[in-house]
Parts: sequence; structure tokens; C-alpha cells
Amino acid sequence: MKINVIGTSGSGKSTLARRIASQLNIPYIEMDLLYWRPNWQGTPKEEFYARLTQALSQPDWVLDGNYDRSRDIKWRDVDIVVWVDYGFWHTLRQVTLRAIARAQSQQELWPETGNRESLRRAFLSRDSIIFWMLKTWRRNRQRYGEYMVDPRYQHLRFVRISTPQQADEFLATLS
Repeated sequence: MKINVIGTSGSGKSTLARRIASQLNIPYIEMDLLYWRPNWQGTPKEEFYARLTQALSQPDWVLDGNYDRSRDIKWRDVDIVVWVDYGFWHTLRQVTLRAIARAQSQQELWPETGNRESLRRAFLSRDSIIFWMLKTWRRNRQRYGEYMVDPRYQHLRFVRISTPQQADEFLATLS
């Protein structure tokens, strides 16, 4: 089973991806972990693609992440694409609360990167995850909807999750 969980930042895709991986007892792969390096530096494209290809060489996995530029690699062998498509206000609330919690806890987001959220970064920076969510929510929604009907992806099973209850129902179908 190969599953890619996608959705706008803060939508809950990581939480759902971890739940799916746990329920199916298969590896969970976080694209942010493959991409981010110390001091909020991204991994160069070729290296990132190589890391992603290596991670996806396992027989089963749940991949958490969008990174649309890597779609051809991610979806080469994927069975199911789960789109976490909660409403705008729900997603904005989640991403804001998450940013605040992370800033307060000062947890390192990815091991050995030193990358941590701060209130300044969350609310006053052009690199704000909240700003990113505001900027990408509508565009992602349109793009993912188009992918669901794109003839190039007719071989994939798309599951669109619009409420936490639908997420629970989807998880129940996996057992």
C-alpha cells in the first residue's frame, strides 16, 4: 500500500498520515524531513529528489506532503492520494494554534536542523506558515480538484477528506 496525504499547510495532513501509517503498520515518510536543512535552508532539487526516491523505494509507505514539483516521483507508484480539504477557517485555526504551540514549546521541527517556530516567524515574517497557508489554500484547492479529474491520474484512487469525521470513517475502512 502506497499512500500520499496532501493538503494545505495546517490542514492536518501530517496527523492523518501518521494515523494511517500506524493503523496499517507501514512506514511514515515526512517530506519536510527530507527537504529542510539547518537554518531553514531547503535541500537542492536533485538531492531532494534522490532522497525522496530512496525513501519511496520501500514496498509500502504513507507519504506526508505536497511539494508539487515532485508529483511525478511521488505518484509514480502511489495507490491512493488522500486530500485533506478542510474548510478555510478550520485550516486557519489549526495552523495558527499549531504555530503558537510550537513557538511556545520551542520543539525542534526536524532532527539536527535546529529549525524551530517562533512567534515572530509565525506572525511577522514573510516566511510565516500562517501567511503561506493564506497564500496557498485557494490555489491548492483548485489544483487538487483538477488532479482528481485529470486523465493522467485516472489510475489513482483519490479520497477527499472534508471533515474530521470523514477522516475517522476513512481510517475505519482501512482496518
